[in-house]
Amino acid sequence: MVELFFSYCHKDEDYRNEMEVHLSLLKRQGVISTWHDRRIVVGSEIDADINTHLESANVIVLLVSPYFLASDYCYEKEMARAMERHNTGEAVVIPVILHPCDWHGAPFGKLLATPTDGKPISMYANQHEAFAIISKHIREAVESISVSHISTPQLQPKPSLSVPHDNSVRSSNLRVKRPFSDHEKDEFIDASFEYVARYFEGSLKELESRYSHLQAKFRHVDNNRFTASLYSNGERSAQCTLWLGGHSFESKGIYYSNTETSSDNSYNEQMSVGDDGYSLHLKPLGMSFIQTNSNELSQEGAAEYFWTIFIQHLQR
Repeated sequence: MVELFFSYCHKDEDYRNEMEVHLSLLKRQGVISTWHDRRIVVGSEIDADINTHLESANVIVLLVSPYFLASDYCYEKEMARAMERHNTGEAVVIPVILHPCDWHGAPFGKLLATPTDGKPISMYANQHEAFAIISKHIREAVESISVSHISTPQLQPKPSLSVPHDNSVRSSNLRVKRPFSDHEKDEFIDASFEYVARYFEGSLKELESRYSHLQAKFRHVDNNRFTASLYSNGERSAQCTLWLGGHSFESKGIYYSNTETSSDNSYNEQMSVGDDGYSLHLKPLGMSFIQTNSNELSQEGAAEYFWTIFIQHLQR
């Protein structure tokens, strides 16, 4: 059985939990076992336990994000040692890209990352698609490893700990469903609207820089509304308004109109907050008939959904 070690920043723990769910079949089939620092039991020496499993792992998965790159422990200790073992053929390092970040200049930047082409998980409209790709890539990597030919250094015996050995064994499947409060949902939709606004502003700037015949205009009307316009050789070719709203006693939503408008009464698409008991997501009403693999969208997925409505007229 191949031992897999997760190196990650605790800010990205939800991604690690979700990845373990998608790796469940490999574990059921006895192909892999997984370890991360949440398996450390009370009374154990943290660094010693981490080092032991880092040295014994056949596969070391780096969950790469801005937080991972900023963490001294992840970068200077775990990643540095992981690359040493990778370079000597003792282990295989697999970078998994969680969020957009400048990772290509890191020591692992020369390695083939997953998901495909290093596209961050957070940029997928349906993140299950990304995790399925990662699971497939990990299976392929594991199957190519002949454990008997991986040289594992001999470790010095660890001093026995006061905690009984049996207590150190537990499941990694510890997620439980919970209700989400109205406050949590409101905070999520507010943050999502701000993300969509940044997404549109950045995308418009990129279009202008790529195509000399296009001119873009982005305008914040107020904290809850913005407009976007595209001009082709000076002629308006696309426009929209997005706003954060909701009627009395209804949850907030993000509304989209194909025109520049100050009215909340007419719109062409709307997204509301949903949850599956584990996390919050955004779900489109479906008025625009944009095809998507899932009605449970991340903030990035929602932004891309709205952007697709906006730019589709220029792509026909």
